[in-house]
Parts: sequence; structure tokens; C-alpha cells
Amino acid sequence: MRRLLAIILVCALIAGVGVGCKKAEVKPTEQVVNLGGIFPLTGGSASLGLFSKNGETMAVEEFNAAGGATIDGVKTTINLIVEDDTASPEVAASATQKLINQDKVIGIIGGIMSNISLAIAPIAQAAGVPEIATTSTNTKVTLVGDYIFRTCFIDSFQAPVVANYVWNTMKLKTAACLFDNSNDATVEEATMFKAAFEKDGGKVVAFEAFTDEQKTIDFNAQLTKIKAAKPEFLYIPAFYGANALELKQARAMGLNIPAGGADGADSPDLVKIGGAAVEGFIFSTHFFHGDPAPKVQAFVTAYTAKYGEAPGAHAALAYDAAGLFLDAFKTAGSIKGSDIRDAIKNTTFSGVAGAYKFDASRNPIKAAVILQIKNGQQTFLATVNP
Repeated sequence: MRRLLAIILVCALIAGVGVGCKKAEVKPTEQVVNLGGIFPLTGGSASLGLFSKNGETMAVEEFNAAGGATIDGVKTTINLIVEDDTASPEVAASATQKLINQDKVIGIIGGIMSNISLAIAPIAQAAGVPEIATTSTNTKVTLVGDYIFRTCFIDSFQAPVVANYVWNTMKLKTAACLFDNSNDATVEEATMFKAAFEKDGGKVVAFEAFTDEQKTIDFNAQLTKIKAAKPEFLYIPAFYGANALELKQARAMGLNIPAGGADGADSPDLVKIGGAAVEGFIFSTHFFHGDPAPKVQAFVTAYTAKYGEAPGAHAALAYDAAGLFLDAFKTAGSIKGSDIRDAIKNTTFSGVAGAYKFDASRNPIKAAVILQIKNGQQTFLATVNP
């Protein structure tokens, strides 16, 4: 009997160590999992990256405050880890590896630029980690694989929206394009604008390119050729910094024709940098903070109270991307990438920048808005449905 009692005592003392005795595992009542974000937080597009980080942060905070999700009976909340891609595909690829291999994220929100998402997507796809790009509009992004989604419309829709507006509403017959030939999105936007404008009956009289808007600051050579071609409209799909410089240089040489661009222009810094040169500029985008819809205004009010300025499209799309992902995560009831992916595929999510239901290529079918800079402020011109 003493010997038996001794054995029982030893087992009690070394339980869990593994010397013939087992300790019952205690299941945690709560857990935290990581969600990633990749945006340009430094460099020439940092304004858009900060908007995006803020939008994703708000969605995560709201999800956690509402109780998170229940995964295998365990209350699960989210820890957000946002990486700076510096607008560099190489940096973005490295950040993606870190998020997946070191931080063990269950998903990635971002990137903004199409060339960034094209660097992120193959890594996320190979690892089975869902990625939801926010404003990466190039068609090729989601074609990388079935773990890759986006919350924005694509360039084959966006560029014709502006081309048709120029032809049908502004009644202009000739145009010129100036674009970054190192960026897949701006190449596609310029090409699609030209095709749509000429299909309408117009003529693109100049089609000029430069390389790398993050580094190029002198557009005078291209603008001189464009001025000589005498277009009535200038289409410049770029991010806000390049747009502002292009227009300042165009106006300085007397090229005072109407101009327009794409969603990369959607930042308050367009006016801060461009001043009077960007007055009258039109651009296609995904969201307008003046939309009177109650859901939109609730978001605008909360965002403005938290960050001190109204949100633009990049904040709204990151907010929607994170909200959509977390809604699918809750529906899936799993941290497994394939389960979350399948829930995203089947989602019908109502966000602040539209309703989301994905097509076969994991692109949302949604409307675009056209805004104009008037008296230094964004003003609404039109909504264009697919």
C-alpha cells in the first residue's frame, strides 16, 4: 500500500512532464490571433497608406469591441500588425514573408498599389493565406490565385468611366495620356482610357510615358510633346503627388486644358501639393465622404472624431476589406486559411464603399464615383454603375 501511495504521489508531482503520467489539458477560454496589413507608410504615397492603416485599425477595434469570434468554443480577438511597404515591391515581399512566417497571420489586408499586390499575392497564395487588396485595380492581381481578393473595382471599368464622361458630358473630342510605364495599373488605365475614348469617337493625339512616379519629378519633356499635339483633355492616371507635379508643370507652360485621373488622386494632399494647379481636376474613385447614406455618415463621423479629418476612398476600402475579412472569419469559425477563403468567396457584405459579392475572379461588381476639385475641395459629379 505504501508503495502504491508513493507511486501516486510521484505521478502527481511530475504530471505533465511525461513519465508515465498525463495531465489533462486545460483549454483556454480566450485567444488572440494576428491579422496583417501592408501599406506605404513612408515615401510619396504615405498619405494613402496612413488612411488605409486607419481604416483597417477601426475595423479591427470594432470587431474586438463587439466580442470577436468564437473559434472551436474559444473567444478569439484580433491583434493587428501593419507593415510599411515603402511603395517598393521588394520591401512588400519581405514584409509578407515576415507576416506569414514569423507573425503567423490569418490574413493580409493590402496592398494599395497594384505592383505591390502583385508582389504580395504569389507569397500569400503559396502559403494559403487570404489577401484582400484595397485599391489595387490592375486586372492581374486576383488572377494570381484563389486566395486573392480585392475591395476595389478594376481598371477595365475605371478608365472607361472617365473616358465616357469626357466624351459624353464634357463634350471634348481629343485627349492626351501621360502615365508611368513601370506601374501595371497606370499602364492599364491609360490603355483602357484610350480604347474607350476612341471607341466613343474621340482621338488620343498624344500617348506619353515616364518611368517610376516615386522618383520622377520633371515631366516637362512629355508635357511639351503633349502641348504640341493640342489635346482638349489630359488624362494622367497616377497617385496624388505625381498628379500635383504634372499639373503644376503643365500650367506653368500654358497647358491649361481640363485634366483628370484615377483613384490614386484621392487624397487631401493633392490640393496641398498642387494648389491652384489642380482646380477643376476630375477623377474616378470608390467612395465619397459626402454620401448621405446613414452607414457612410456614421463611418465618416467616427473616423473624423478619431483621426481629425474626413476619410477618403483608401480609408473606406481598407475599413471594408478588414470588416469583410473579419465577418468571413467569424462565419468560418476557423483560423484555417482555406475555410476563411471559402467564407470570403461566398460573402454578401455591406460596407461603407458599397455592397460586396465577388465574381469568379474574386473582384467585386460595384459602382464608381467621379469627383472634382472645386474651390480646393472634393465635390461630387456622378455615380457610374457597371
